[in-house]
Amino acid sequence: MTTPILSVKDVHKSYGRGQNRFDALKGVSLDIAQGESLAIVGKSGSGKSTLMHVLALLDAASSGSVELDGVDTATLQGRTLNRTRNKTFGFVFQQFFLTGNQTVLENVILPLKIAGIGRAERKRRGLAALEQLDLGDKAKNRAVNLSGGQKQRTVIARALVNNPQIIFADEPTGNLDSATGAVVEDILFTLNRENGITLIVVTHDDELASRCDRRILIRDGEIVEDSAAVAA
Repeated sequence: MTTPILSVKDVHKSYGRGQNRFDALKGVSLDIAQGESLAIVGKSGSGKSTLMHVLALLDAASSGSVELDGVDTATLQGRTLNRTRNKTFGFVFQQFFLTGNQTVLENVILPLKIAGIGRAERKRRGLAALEQLDLGDKAKNRAVNLSGGQKQRTVIARALVNNPQIIFADEPTGNLDSATGAVVEDILFTLNRENGITLIVVTHDDELASRCDRRILIRDGEIVEDSAAVAA
């Protein structure tokens, strides 16, 4: 049996202590297959963003385990953790998190800079990612001058530049009009289908969620519905 790319077992995540304690996740267990597209849906405060942060190793679980390609991520510390996260994951957020006064290319190659890749190779890979997203002609433009759709495509190029195994997309079309949002969705699902990149989407959008192979519903920190279980 193939090892899941991500395997979460009985994960709890709490914030605060005593009377101020809030249990954001309450015993979540989940296997995600390589190349799968998964939608995590739920109301605000349900725990879906917390689950994404735990899956992406941006936050540590209070208890339980998170395995990446069969490796317990609790064994990853400091630089090893940062390097693993930088090399394995790409991120596409609703807020673009672009540095407006830097060029599009400078924004895109940031993960490569963090990874210590040399300048010439950074430029080569950054331009290749921009060409893939039809943004090659915008490489020298300042990010502040881009349209919303161009900014989100720049963010996707930045997510792709390290050849990630997994892309996490948190409300990726939330700041876009419906036509531009549809283009961004198509790009993400094409990358999933043609490049075999695992796609994990956190969304309120039922239409976007329905395009994924699988949909899980979180309520009050627990998975209450999993379309994979229904299909089985």
